[in-house]
Amino acid sequence: MSQLRRFVATAAMVIAGVGVGATIGPANALAATPAASVAAGYAHTCAIGTNAALFCWGSNWSGEVGDGSGTDKSTPTRIGTGTNWATIDAGSSHTCATKTDGTLWCWGRNFRGQLGDGTTINKTTPTQVGTATTWSKVSAGDAHTCATRTDGTLWCWGYNRLGQVGNGSAAWTFTTPQQVGTATTWNGVTTGYAHTCATRTDGTVWCWGDSSAGQLGLGSVAYSTTPAQVGTANTYNGVAAGYAHTCATRTNGTLWCWGENGYGQLGVSGALQSAPIQVGSVTTWNKVNTGVDTTCGSRTDGSLWCWGNNITAQIGDGTTTNRSAPTRVGTLTTWSAGFATSYHTCGVRTDNSLWCWGNNGNAQLGDGTTTQRSAPVAATLP
Repeated sequence: MSQLRRFVATAAMVIAGVGVGATIGPANALAATPAASVAAGYAHTCAIGTNAALFCWGSNWSGEVGDGSGTDKSTPTRIGTGTNWATIDAGSSHTCATKTDGTLWCWGRNFRGQLGDGTTINKTTPTQVGTATTWSKVSAGDAHTCATRTDGTLWCWGYNRLGQVGNGSAAWTFTTPQQVGTATTWNGVTTGYAHTCATRTDGTVWCWGDSSAGQLGLGSVAYSTTPAQVGTANTYNGVAAGYAHTCATRTNGTLWCWGENGYGQLGVSGALQSAPIQVGSVTTWNKVNTGVDTTCGSRTDGSLWCWGNNITAQIGDGTTTNRSAPTRVGTLTTWSAGFATSYHTCGVRTDNSLWCWGNNGNAQLGDGTTTQRSAPVAATLP
């Protein structure tokens, strides 16, 4: 997820002298090894191939790439030799992933205990979180991490200054997983900069942590140290937490957002929203992902749309102009629901090819350069 806002200015200065890349279409795309899923951190990227192998690249200052080197990688680098990786997510400077055997692994920055291994020491290679073999899905935020288990329980750890761990404690740091309440009906979780949201099997959404911009969707800007239900709707089927905003899809294909809106990241004009507001009237949204004040969503027709902060061309519309309404990424209708956004965006197409665009100051686009791209370019998994 997102980094501290001081990095926004830094990113802008770094990119000021970098040219915007030209559009590279399917005709000259690289013959990529099939990709199954992708995760975008602040300045690094990871992907799982269709063969369940793991690849990472980009910034590696804290070991977030996971190859043990601590040096940036300009192209996708194979992490280990395993072919049993299942799900993955990238935080600001750390990465976490589950394996098909139900184990959970994290690596990278660990100053706040976000790796969950009982220490605050950075790890440059995947490190197992405890001994449990029932982990299902994981989400890595700025300095905290949350994950669900197959028994429907939810666990969080790391930085808790604003209650984002969700266990009601006033302690600032937890270095091992802490169970969030006693519910056994959690089926998805997402972590923002300092807030967390999750869905339950009954179609409800719950949020906790920082709400200074209304990102909890509770109608106020008061933070919460335990999960609080967002409204009364019970038709949510997906939720994504950005830096200080949140978006969610419903079973009727509508899209709803709330929280900070300084860049138009809610997909509507106006100030922050402390309660869910519908994004337009489209009823064909099937997935949403949020980054650093940027949002992207896919529709059932295979199209991909992005909006909000576009300072590093992460919207992918060929410009660096911020957008307050969904803006289509090209004209293709072959985007899958596998995409992720930060200061850069990556997406998997239905042919399992992987494409990235936006900030490339640390080679996070995986095209072998550090050139910013305003439209999708192919990233090749070795």
